[in-house]
Amino acid sequence: MTTTSPPVVSSQQPSKRDAPSLRPHAFAPSLPGKRGSRRPWLLGAAILAIVTSLTLYHDPGSDYGWISLVPSLIVLVVAIATHRTLEALAIGALAGLIMLQPQDYIGELADISMTVMMDETIAWLILVCGLMGGFIAMLEKSGCTLSFSHFMARLVKTRRQSLVSTAVLGVLIFIDDYLNALATPAAMKRLTDRFGVSREKLAYIVDSTAAPICILVPISTWAVYFAELLENNQATEQAGMWLYIQSIPFMLYGWVAMGLAMLVAIGFIPDFGPMKAAEARARAGQPIPDGATDLSLSDDEVPHTSPWRGVVNFIAPMAVLIGASAYFEIDLLKGVIAATLFTLVLFILQRLATFNALMDAIMDGFRTMMLPLAIVAVGFVLREINDQLGMTTFMIEALTPYLTVALLPVIVFLSMAVVVFATGSSWGVFVISIPIVVPIAQHMDASMPLVVGALLSASSFGSHACFFSDSSVLSSQGSGCLPMQHALTQFPYALLGALTTALGFVALGYWMA
Repeated sequence: MTTTSPPVVSSQQPSKRDAPSLRPHAFAPSLPGKRGSRRPWLLGAAILAIVTSLTLYHDPGSDYGWISLVPSLIVLVVAIATHRTLEALAIGALAGLIMLQPQDYIGELADISMTVMMDETIAWLILVCGLMGGFIAMLEKSGCTLSFSHFMARLVKTRRQSLVSTAVLGVLIFIDDYLNALATPAAMKRLTDRFGVSREKLAYIVDSTAAPICILVPISTWAVYFAELLENNQATEQAGMWLYIQSIPFMLYGWVAMGLAMLVAIGFIPDFGPMKAAEARARAGQPIPDGATDLSLSDDEVPHTSPWRGVVNFIAPMAVLIGASAYFEIDLLKGVIAATLFTLVLFILQRLATFNALMDAIMDGFRTMMLPLAIVAVGFVLREINDQLGMTTFMIEALTPYLTVALLPVIVFLSMAVVVFATGSSWGVFVISIPIVVPIAQHMDASMPLVVGALLSASSFGSHACFFSDSSVLSSQGSGCLPMQHALTQFPYALLGALTTALGFVALGYWMA
């Protein structure tokens, strides 16, 4: 009895001459047939009319109340209508600025932009993401990524195995969601292309094992940050990390998202929604969606070394990256600097590439990260505007009258999930919300680990589902698709996970009340 090998699917996009039956992808960022359409003008006029009327309606000096939700709603509507992430964020931010400072919104925009760009978090983010892009580009340039893909191809024989191995690798790289979002697809996208897996599904698997997994591990960047935040806000009389560890079983969204990703990988949960169309396109021979750019080098453009040597040269820099990050108290910036220097020396000593070629690769990798960084930076501008409008405070105050001990966990999860989804700030929101939620939970004598689990679940859902959150943007960038292509195909699965999580918090709330 003979067996046949799986059909090899090219990772290059087929031309129209090669595949005349393929229609333009529905999520393409722009289509020639839509040029000259009046729809953008009508949308812009409607937004301007809404913002102008709300600005006139609001009494200067008073709270904005429900009006604080409008900029985020505008971002969501524009993103869905245009499939453009950066532009939607810019329009939403500008709308919020007009409501805040109708007389001098340009000056206010300049001030907020300068404040954001001088923020330590943004500086850290630019350096980490840029250097990570350069680090991965060096692995590509030296042929190590190709060697690892060929090595995995010997072990993985089916489409299902390629998806499961991607999910497992994502779980193993638990130390930071940025590292996961960029390193996992770099290692696996050639393999998933071979089995006809769409880049959108690859991005979903990667994103599902990024933030949702990081919250479940007490030695991740998320655990260190939130443990410190809990301790500073006196959520516990013991160490903040001890409360964090107690809360891990109640971080339901992390468990649910990981479970859903595994069920999707093994095929137990079928493709549905926009993901179904993306997978049909990939099976037809086009794993990379229209409009997306993939910078992976072909086999002829990289140096060829022995397979085992290439695998070692791929694993060793990754091990240094993870080990150095852990050594420097879970600091990914110090870890990626150490890994970049180690990789430069390793590859030069082996003559895999010249110093100039490796430096060019670092710069090329840095350039590939410019769009994700621009999206995240504008997202921070929007977050600052939402803070000035009082969006988070309004959401909490509006829901406080409905709180009971039993309903507190699910209300905290749902309200904070909406806020994080709207702002794209999975960490910044909780600087405002934890000082409010923790005293409420203590006053009601609610289970603090359960409430903290609800907060972390909301944070990971927002990071997972929001189309302009740093984790989602980096997952799409690493996987080779546009942020909105990733967001639209992933959202039905994230929403299913959120609904399951909400039901779980209702059950736990009544059981532990």
